[in-house]
Amino acid sequence: MNVLIWTTIDRASVRREVKRLLGPHWTTRLRCIVRGKPLPVWGNLRSVSPFSEEYGFERGTPIDRYYLHKFLHRHRAHIRGNILEVQGTGYTQQFGQGVINADSFDVNPRLRPTYVCDLAKSEAVLPSNRYDCCLLPNTLQHLRDIEACLCNALRVVKPGGIVLASSAGFVPLISDGADYWRLSKMGWEQITTRAWAGCEVKVEAHGNCLAALAAMLGLASEELSAAELDFQNPRYPVLITFWCRKQPNGNCAQSSC
Repeated sequence: MNVLIWTTIDRASVRREVKRLLGPHWTTRLRCIVRGKPLPVWGNLRSVSPFSEEYGFERGTPIDRYYLHKFLHRHRAHIRGNILEVQGTGYTQQFGQGVINADSFDVNPRLRPTYVCDLAKSEAVLPSNRYDCCLLPNTLQHLRDIEACLCNALRVVKPGGIVLASSAGFVPLISDGADYWRLSKMGWEQITTRAWAGCEVKVEAHGNCLAALAAMLGLASEELSAAELDFQNPRYPVLITFWCRKQPNGNCAQSSC
């Protein structure tokens, strides 16, 4: 028994001494080697500055836009008739089919939207039950009163109309404005359940650890393969997308509005 106790103490002492001599960096490397874990090969990734401060726009298509464009293309049949889009009508023009009229809204008049208003307080400005589709691409993270905004986005679409929206996951914060929310898919489901109660809603997460790393570093989607981008791991969402259909009878129970 004494031999066993002293052996255990000696081994613990040796481990402590080895850790002290190696230091935390080399201790971790040794632990990974002993346990068969891969070691990182940093190359030019080992930098405290990203490859792009502008999400990769100057390099190509930002990673989150890859998922956004696929989402809008998949739902392009809903972008028809009368459309309301935040800021401008660019995505309506790019993905719309059979568009009759395209309006826009924004709190800032600089971009000359059709309506100048805060979506959260838009009842006297944006008409109710007017549009077949409301587009809020990469918008929800910037809306302070998020539930009021979601309620009004639903209010403006006709019965049976569609709201298509997205919000940022693992991407950098914007540098020139408000950026409030970075919620998980489950977090957004809680909010949309309240704001869009009674409606048909689908919330999806898009991305994986490689795509998230590339997005945070400012790399472009063209610098990854389609297979790398399309692999899905819900623990590393780059983008969260939202599809909501207003009930045909218009009776969605908007409990938080």
